Amino acid sequence: MPGRRSIPRKKSLQKSSPGDAIRVVPIHHPPLQRVAAVNLTYRGGPLIEAAKVFTIFWGPSWANAAAGLAAAMNKFFGDILVSPLIDQLSEYNVSGQSIGHGNVIGSKTIAAGAPTKSVTDSAIQTAVKNWISSGIVAQSDGNTLYFIFLEAGIVSVMGGSRSCQSYCGYHNNVGGIYYAVMPYPGCGGCLGGLTVLNALTGTSSHELCEAITDPVPGTGWYDDTHGEIGDICAWQFKKVSGYTVQLEWSNKANKCF
Repeated sequence: MPGRRSIPRKKSLQKSSPGDAIRVVPIHHPPLQRVAAVNLTYRGGPLIEAAKVFTIFWGPSWANAAAGLAAAMNKFFGDILVSPLIDQLSEYNVSGQSIGHGNVIGSKTIAAGAPTKSVTDSAIQTAVKNWISSGIVAQSDGNTLYFIFLEAGIVSVMGGSRSCQSYCGYHNNVGGIYYAVMPYPGCGGCLGGLTVLNALTGTSSHELCEAITDPVPGTGWYDDTHGEIGDICAWQFKKVSGYTVQLEWSNKANKCF
């Protein structure tokens, strides 16, 4: 119909094998006027009931030039995990699993082994497992969610797609370890006209809500056409607790809010 926009086909942007779920923040696009026939359905998998966020700032600049941004993101998580943004996810509670407030359990700046140009998702998985086994970061349980922030200029590569070309962040799992990867928003497609901090809080809120409701992509709350709770509402924002956060899809309200 005239005047309507289609949702970007994000599945092709990060698909590495048949059946891979949509799990990325897409490159900036104008908000959709209306998304028709959306219905997230529960697929029987785990949810994160009380997110225990551990932030990992990978690369030496996070302890120097970007230290202020790292501190601001830690404060963001501390505030947003006890905010109305998390409260609105309660409509996705299922028998035996109820979504509630979370907290930040730690933060680490890691310079060792930091990528110098690009990093693949498989390399991220190896690094996370090594950090856990060596005690550099907190041990993982069913509520732990690692947020890995990359330095400016470092390209994330997943499924053959690259950050700042196809996506601005994603979440994934390796077994029962849940994590999100947030490249530095150093391009117009991942800034979307926002400041760096607001772009990071916006995209991080997208991945936070998706990881809570669908930590193993495609096995929690999911729509086969449109993806996860944040995908449907990508690049639509509001203010919560003073932060720029993304709207999330509500089955109950049948809209983004």
